[in-house]
Amino acid sequence: MPRERGQKVVATNRKARHDYTIEDTYEAGIVLTGTEVKSLREGRASLVDGYAFIDGGEAWLDAVHIPEYTEGTWNNHSPRRKRKLLLHKQEIVKISHKTKEGGYTLVPLQIYFADGRAKVEIAVAKGKREYDKRQALREKQDKRESDRAISSRRHLGE
Repeated sequence: MPRERGQKVVATNRKARHDYTIEDTYEAGIVLTGTEVKSLREGRASLVDGYAFIDGGEAWLDAVHIPEYTEGTWNNHSPRRKRKLLLHKQEIVKISHKTKEGGYTLVPLQIYFADGRAKVEIAVAKGKREYDKRQALREKQDKRESDRAISSRRHLGE
């Protein structure tokens, strides 16, 4: 059987980009059990309440929901368990300094398979205030309207 190639996205956290200003992103491996991998390969996961943290020089991913594998037996995993992240020591030190600064948190952006291996993209992010969110939505809406106007003019001119 040939090895997997490319990237297959399993779950994305679209709300994270709305609620946070993303500073840096990192790609990390995840320590998973067999039934968790099988459940992810079926495309089942949720990053909605998930967060990451540094504890004792190790990175952890918590509250990410990977549902139990339907074909699993008594050795099935618990859906919201704490999972270890695999990062380089320098990256962990850099992330921990940034999060201790204040106002910064670690947020998972997406879980995907890169060449057959489960990866998670985590971001060092700062929470947005309510008026920042409204401003971002307004800018997005204005851009959409201007693009529509430009494309309709283009179609009328032809």
